Amino acid sequence: MELTGRITADAKLSTIKDGRQVVNFSVAVNDSYKPKGSEVAVKVATFFNCSYWINPGIAQYLTKGTLVECFGRISVNAWTNAEGEAKTSLNFHVNSIKLHGKGNTAGNAATKEPTPEAAAITEPIDDLPF
Repeated sequence: MELTGRITADAKLSTIKDGRQVVNFSVAVNDSYKPKGSEVAVKVATFFNCSYWINPGIAQYLTKGTLVECFGRISVNAWTNAEGEAKTSLNFHVNSIKLHGKGNTAGNAATKEPTPEAAAITEPIDDLPF
């Protein structure tokens, strides 16, 4: 499966008990549709919790706002929280990642100059759902 979206927060690198490292990040995928009989489009954002085990060095490039294309498989987790409410999450187990542009970093925000990679993005950054 393939999904393309923007990273919602900087990736976190975690080490598990056996010493292996995993990169965890979240991706927002935007979609829109027009309900039957309406002229107004409804915008919907779907969030995926992603885990990438292959190369932990990529974590430094997975920053908030970066447009990424991920390939892998999806799973669903369901549980009941302490208050007795049913909760679910979508998890994406990533096999490969393509970076399509950098997110906003403190340096870019101060200078207001887009990076060369960000200039190639065809969709505006202002449409982020967070």
